[in-house]
Amino acid sequence: MKMKSIFYKAGFVAVSLVALQACTNLDEKVYDRVVDTNYGKNQDQLESLIGPIYGSLGDYYGNFAGLNAVTDEQIVPTRGGDWKDGDQWRRLEMHTWNPSQDDGQFNGIWTWAYGNTARINQLLLNPDVKGTASVYAQLRVVRAFYHYIAMDNFGNAIIITEKDAEIKEGGSPSLPKQATRKQMYDFIESEITAAMPDLSEENGGLMYGRMNKWAAHMILAKLYLNAQVYTGTPQWQKAIDHCTAIIDSGLFSLNPDFFNNFAVKNEGSPETILATPMDKTKRTGLSIQFATLHYKHQLTYDIGGAPWNGYATAAEFYNKFEDDDLRKDMWIVGQQYDIDGKPLKDDDLDMIIDPVIPQFEMPAGPVGRLKGARSQKYEIQLHNHTSGNSQDNDFIVYRLADVYLMRGEAQWRLGAKGLAADDFNYVRSRRAVEGKILTPFTAAMTEQDMLDERGRELAWEYHRRQDQIRFGTYGNAFGLKTEADAKDFSLFPIPQSQINLNPNLIQNEAYR
Repeated sequence: MKMKSIFYKAGFVAVSLVALQACTNLDEKVYDRVVDTNYGKNQDQLESLIGPIYGSLGDYYGNFAGLNAVTDEQIVPTRGGDWKDGDQWRRLEMHTWNPSQDDGQFNGIWTWAYGNTARINQLLLNPDVKGTASVYAQLRVVRAFYHYIAMDNFGNAIIITEKDAEIKEGGSPSLPKQATRKQMYDFIESEITAAMPDLSEENGGLMYGRMNKWAAHMILAKLYLNAQVYTGTPQWQKAIDHCTAIIDSGLFSLNPDFFNNFAVKNEGSPETILATPMDKTKRTGLSIQFATLHYKHQLTYDIGGAPWNGYATAAEFYNKFEDDDLRKDMWIVGQQYDIDGKPLKDDDLDMIIDPVIPQFEMPAGPVGRLKGARSQKYEIQLHNHTSGNSQDNDFIVYRLADVYLMRGEAQWRLGAKGLAADDFNYVRSRRAVEGKILTPFTAAMTEQDMLDERGRELAWEYHRRQDQIRFGTYGNAFGLKTEADAKDFSLFPIPQSQINLNPNLIQNEAYR
């Protein structure tokens, strides 16, 4: 936990600095920047200044957990009145959301991305920050990452740099212009490429949870893997090159225990490329177990409150997992027990979790409450009696298994189908139950094979929407979802609240 302690200390110092200035300088009308240019004169101070930026990266889970319901791997059904929420979860599942009614669903990602971009830009106005190559490079890559989030989810968004944050005396900030998706793509690519030489090659240690060279390679690999979606021009070879750079570094290896990647104490996993450090008391926010577990799982894990009985997966997705695939154990199904091994009941029914969800809105009562496979991919922390609902697991943004699957897909698309199968099998061959063998892929591997294997490996790691769009299945019927209509909802609507603030923004075509 040593690295987490350093992380939190750095964040606290910088946050305290901002708070102190906000309380003492009553004349200064600056609300979102660190204005003390005398702070940040040495490496320790610079590291403390950027600590909160990485702290905010921890909101990755919170911003994508609910929106994963637009994919085939997650569903949030209504059980009685629970999770009715104005039918917002139904609209996400069925791809029938709209900008006005569902503004809150999408504004979170936008404000997270651009709020943090604004904070980064303010830091880059500090000449000592800009003059320290390693810190400057990190901040540019984090900023590019937030622009990547905006571009991936909204398409035509905005580009904001420190030049936009600089306000002349007596002036006021101008409203940013909207950029095309291609302009966003080019900015992200150029920023990360320019910063790459000054990024640390250290894996772990002080760079755990921060943007090092390998995290930058990963962002670029994702950018190029989806380049045809973003710009109309595929960049498969570039995706291969950046994946190979990560693999050939020799710094990462597949974890011999798949579930150790997601353990309560998972900061030592050799597979992690980028994680967001979390803690149940210091850096809270990982509440995945509360979102998915049945109310009575409180007794199974001896936790301090009743879970919320919400997130589940559809039977069709659950059934993609073979019985000999150890990854199938990421799902909770069947009879449930308390922590002492005694069978549980939900009212008068045996508490048997059934993966089949017969309809989106189910009547109140134990039958509906027990429908849908629940996730235990992230180890559920036993005896967790803190006042909140967070866990100590760090959330994994990028890991090595994805790198092999990405490279394999890019090779497949360039016609090297034997090499593609090799990369997929490198991961798949390590995912069988002990003593069993999963049927290996061959050069005859199909697109559906690749998409299904990515689903089995990366479920609930929030790559699925991107994958389904790239493979052309995003609008297909699945589970309770019918075929999408003629509108293309692969982009989310630009939040109406942002359009109201900035008339330069034009809504995406599907929502006009």
